[in-house]
This record gives sequence, structure tokens and C-alpha cells, in this order.
Amino acid sequence: MGATAEVAAGPARAIVLSSAAPDSFCVGADLKERHTLDDAGFDAQRLVFRRAFASLRDLPVPAVAAVHGYALGGGYELALSCDLIVADETAVVGLPEVRVGIVPGGGTQLLPRRVGYGIAADLILTGRQVKADEAARLGLVDRLVPEGADLTTALDLAGLIAANSPIAVANARNAIRHGLGADLPAGLDIEDAAWRTAVFSDDRREGVRAFVEHRPPTW
Repeated sequence: MGATAEVAAGPARAIVLSSAAPDSFCVGADLKERHTLDDAGFDAQRLVFRRAFASLRDLPVPAVAAVHGYALGGGYELALSCDLIVADETAVVGLPEVRVGIVPGGGTQLLPRRVGYGIAADLILTGRQVKADEAARLGLVDRLVPEGADLTTALDLAGLIAANSPIAVANARNAIRHGLGADLPAGLDIEDAAWRTAVFSDDRREGVRAFVEHRPPTW
């Protein structure tokens, strides 16, 4: 069962992607291993990586990346595949693939949608590494927190998301994502459809009722 199916089958309303490594989130592909690959090996590995990135993007609930230390190449692309990125002060992000003759395989489309063409081109075409303070300033990460607080903050953020209406969160998220690729009139129609799905749901009825009754809603 893939990650998307596992989440869809369970009670999760948000997930956190983190690393157990003490000094890094993920440094991407092993270049020493890649040195041994032939063209067929690269092609096979590419399919695996595409499935990994897609499994995060296709999750039915929001995903929050908790980043500390190095998040480079495929590692940063995993974070980009999440909805939000929390980084601590040790974080260093980058897409260095062009330095070894490779195009970023999970960042050339997601990064410009996050930060715009110029900043994305700066990062991708130079292959430079960006420390946490600049990453936060440029929008490469969403929240910058003290060293060691990335996971706790990401869990808290996921908890805030999970406390809200699942139907409202899912439809708002879909409206944001689908609207990015549309012109404004089409985007407003996407927003209207999301609004209508939520407002005519049991979640809206429960949410408004709970507000009036001064109690937490039961979704």
C-alpha cells in the first residue's frame, strides 16, 4: 500500500515529514551510487523518485515538513512536495543538481510556484546552498524556528490544521492548488465550487452550531 492509500485509509487529518538523522533532513541522491549506474539504472531510479514525490503531493491531507540541517537536491524536493515547510536555524537548503550535470527532478515546477521565477532561477541555475535566515526571507521555507524546534513546531502546526473541519481544509487546499494554474476568472470558479462543497456539508452545520453553543466542534 502506498503512502497516499495508507493516509486515506486512516484517521489522519495532517501529517509531518521529518528526519531521524541528527544533522540533516535529507541530502538527496547518493552520487557515489549514481557513479555506478548506467543509463538504464538512472531511468529506473527516476521512476522511483517520481513516485516518492507524487506520493507526498497526492496525499489527501496537508503535509508539513520539519527541516533541520541539510535539505539538498532530492531532500529539499521532498520538502517542496509538502504543503508547508518548518525549518530550524541549522537548516541549509538547495538544489545543486546542475553542478553535476543533472536537472532538479522535483523542484523546477514546485519552487517557482512557491517563490516566483527569479528566486527559483537563482537557486536552480547557480546550484548554491542557502542558510536558514536567507531561506526564510526568500520564502524557500515557511517558518523559521530556533535550533531543535522544527519537529515540535511542525507537529503543533499540523495539530492546528487537524483541529479544523476536514471538509473545509480539503476543499480550501484543493482550491489553492488548482487555482495556481488557472487565470483569475477560472480560479474564482474553483474557489466557488470549494466554498459550495464545504458550506452545504455537515461540517459547516456542526461548525456553526458548535460556535453558537460555545463548544469545540465534533467533526
